[in-house]
Amino acid sequence: MEPLANRRGLTDPKTRLREVETLLSVSRMVAAMETVDEVLRMMVEIVTRETESERGTLFLNDPQTGELYSRVAVGDHIREIRILNTSGVAGHVFSTGQGVIIADAYLDKRFNAGVDEQTGFRTRNILCAPVRTVKGDIIGVCQALNKVKGRFTKRDMGFLEAMCTQAAVALQSTQLVENVKRARAQEMQFLDVVSDVTSEIDLSQLLQKVMSEATRMLKAERSTLFLHDEKTNELFSRVAQGDKIGEIRLPSHAGIAGLVFTTGKSVNIPHAYADLRFNPSFDKRTGYFTRSILCVPVTNKDGKAIGVTQILNKRGGPFTDEDESRLKAFTAQVAIALENAKLFDDVQNMKNYNQSMLESMSNGVITTDEEGTIVTSNLAGLRILKVEETGILGKKAKDFFTDANAWIIERMAKVNEKQQADAMVDVDLVVEGVKVAVNLSVLPLKSTVGQAKKLGTLLMIEDISNEKRMKSTMSRYMDPGIADQLMAAGQDVMGGKTSLATVLFSDVRSFTTLTEELGAQGTVGLLNEYFTLMVDCIVKEEGMLDKFIGDAIMAAFGVPLAHGDDEDRAMRASISMLTELAKWNATRATQGKKPVDIGIGLNTDEVVSGNIGSPKRMNYTLIGDGVNLAARLESACKQYSAKLLISENTQKRLKGTYRMREVDFVVVKGKTEPVGVYEVLDFHTPETFPNLMDAVGQFREGIREFRAGNWERSIRAFNATLEANPNDKLSHTYIERNEYLKAHPPTEWAGVWVMKEK
Repeated sequence: MEPLANRRGLTDPKTRLREVETLLSVSRMVAAMETVDEVLRMMVEIVTRETESERGTLFLNDPQTGELYSRVAVGDHIREIRILNTSGVAGHVFSTGQGVIIADAYLDKRFNAGVDEQTGFRTRNILCAPVRTVKGDIIGVCQALNKVKGRFTKRDMGFLEAMCTQAAVALQSTQLVENVKRARAQEMQFLDVVSDVTSEIDLSQLLQKVMSEATRMLKAERSTLFLHDEKTNELFSRVAQGDKIGEIRLPSHAGIAGLVFTTGKSVNIPHAYADLRFNPSFDKRTGYFTRSILCVPVTNKDGKAIGVTQILNKRGGPFTDEDESRLKAFTAQVAIALENAKLFDDVQNMKNYNQSMLESMSNGVITTDEEGTIVTSNLAGLRILKVEETGILGKKAKDFFTDANAWIIERMAKVNEKQQADAMVDVDLVVEGVKVAVNLSVLPLKSTVGQAKKLGTLLMIEDISNEKRMKSTMSRYMDPGIADQLMAAGQDVMGGKTSLATVLFSDVRSFTTLTEELGAQGTVGLLNEYFTLMVDCIVKEEGMLDKFIGDAIMAAFGVPLAHGDDEDRAMRASISMLTELAKWNATRATQGKKPVDIGIGLNTDEVVSGNIGSPKRMNYTLIGDGVNLAARLESACKQYSAKLLISENTQKRLKGTYRMREVDFVVVKGKTEPVGVYEVLDFHTPETFPNLMDAVGQFREGIREFRAGNWERSIRAFNATLEANPNDKLSHTYIERNEYLKAHPPTEWAGVWVMKEK
C-alpha cells in the first residue's frame, strides 16, 4: 500500500507522525472494544475530531436486508438507523466503492435533503469513504458532515480511508461476535418460548400466545395465526375483542394467507403496496398501513398444511431470510401443540354442544351406569319427574322407579340383557300421585372402541299429556298437518296474537241458481266435490283453512305459523284453485253438467288470530281490516270481470314473478284510503286469453291515460286491447267509464274510483 504521506501529498514530518500515531491509536482502541455499538461510537468521535467536522456517521452493511445501518445513543437507549445500501450519498459510495467529496450538498442529486428537513440539521458539505477490509471487501461507509473551517480535501479523504481500514478488522470481529451472541440468545429464547407455548392446551389461549411470541420474536407490529377448518374449508383465527374472544374466518384460498395455505410455499413481501397479490381494501377499512408481510405455512409431522402464520410490518425494515427460517422453525415446533389444542377444542365443543342439546330438549334424558346408578338427568327429565338433582342423581334406578313405576325397571333389565332398544308409546308414568302420559324409550349404552362393552342404560321420556289435550282441541278446527307443526313448535298461539298474514276469500258465482237446479242432495254432493279440490290446493301450500261460509272459503297463509313466503304461497294456491277448477269443469262438461265459476280475493295485512267464541263453543279464526279487504276484493271480481284480484299490499311483498295487470286504484266500501288492485292472469291459457302480453301492454297504456284524464286516448288504448283479446270484458268496462267521464267531466280528478258496492 502507498505510504499515507505520499497519498495525501504531505511533507511535514510532524504531521505524518501525528497521523501515524492516530492510526495506531485507532487500531489499539477498536481492538479493545467488545461490541459493535462501542466501535461505532468511538469511530464516529475520532472521525469527527480528526476531519474537523460537525458530525460523523459510520454505516455498516447488513447483507440479509440490503441495508446500511448505524446506531446512535438517544438518552439511555440505542437507536438504530437504517437506509437502503443503494440510496443517497452513503449508498452510492457503498455501491461504487469510491469515496466522494461534495462541496455543496444541495447541488448534488445523490443527496437526500429530506433528512435535513426531519432533523433540522443543515448539511453544507460531505466527506464519505468506503470501509474496506485489507482483502478489499467493502463492509460499510463512513461520512463526515460540514467541515468546520473550509472544505474537505483529498488529504481528508486519504486519512478517512486509512482510519476506516484500521477499524475494519475490529468491526468485522465485533459483528461476528455480536451475531454469535444474538443467535445464541435467540436460540435459548426460542427454546423457552416453544416450551412455554406448547404447554398450553386451550386453543384460544394458544393462538394468542403463538401470535404474541411470533410478533415479539421477529420484532413486528402484528401477527395472525390461521388454522384450517376442514368442515367448512375455511381459515380461522381467534382474536381478543374486549372481554371476549372473536373469530375471524375467510375462505382457505383467499388472500395471501390462502395462497400460502394452498401452495404450501412461504411469501415474503418487503413492500406490500407494490405487490399485486396484496389487497389494500382491508387497510382502508381498518386504517392500518401494511408495509411488509411474511407468511409461512404451518405443517404437521406428516407434511400436511394445517394453517398459516402471517406477520406484518417488521420494525426497522423488511423481513429477512433469517426471519423466515426462524418463523418456519417456530411454527414447526408448535404445530403438534396446535393440533392437540385444536383436537381438544373440537372435543370440548362437541361436549358443550351435546350438553346444550340435552338441556334444550323438551324430552327428559336420564342415564345410568352399568351398576344401575342414575348418573345424569337433563332439565327436562327433572321437570317431568318433578324432582331436584339431589333427589335423583346417585340413586339406584330400582330405588327411584318404584311402586306404580316399577315396570320401568323390568324394561331396563330386558334391554340390558338383550342389548336392544325398547320403545313404549302413550304409557302412564305416575309422578306425585298423578298419571302423566309419556312416550318412553330405553336404550343400551355401549362403548364404540374395541370390543363393545356395556356402559349402562339411557331413558328418554317424552311428556305427551299437554300435546294430547292440545292436539285434540286444535284438530277440531285446524288442518291436522298445521296442528302437528304447532305442537312441534311448542308455541301457545291459542290465546290470540297479532301477525302478518295473507287472507284468501273465494266464492262461487250464481250459487243460488245452481242449488235450485240441483236440489238438496245434489248441492251437498257438488259442494263436497268442489271443497275437496279447493282445500287440497290450500293445504298443499300449507295454508290454514279457517272456515266454510256457505259456498265461500276463508283461508290464511302466515298464521298460526309464518313461512317467510306466505304471499307467494297464497298466490300459488289461488292459481292452482283456478287451474284445478278449469279441469273439473271440463270433466263436468263431458257429463252434461254446468260449469262452476268462482272469484278469489287476496290481501296481506296485520290480523288478529286466536281462539274466539264462548266457553261452550270456540273457533280459531282471524279478524281485522285485512280480512275485510280480502272479502271486498273477492266481491269486486264481479265488477272487474276477473277471477283473481289481489291488493297492492300483497303485490309489493311477492317474491315470485307472475303475469298480472293493475286494474284500478279504488276506495272500497267502508274505507276512505284508496288501494291499488291487481288482476292475476297466470291461470289463463292462450284459448281463454289470447295475445295476453300484447293486451296487457295496451291495457296498461289505457289505465295511464285514464288516470291522467285523457279520455279519448284512454278509449283508443282500450280498443287496441280488445283487438288483441276481443273477450276482455274489463276493457269494455273502462271504455264505458271513459265515455261517462267525458260526458260528465269531474271537477276534481285524482284517478281514484270509489266502489259503491261491497
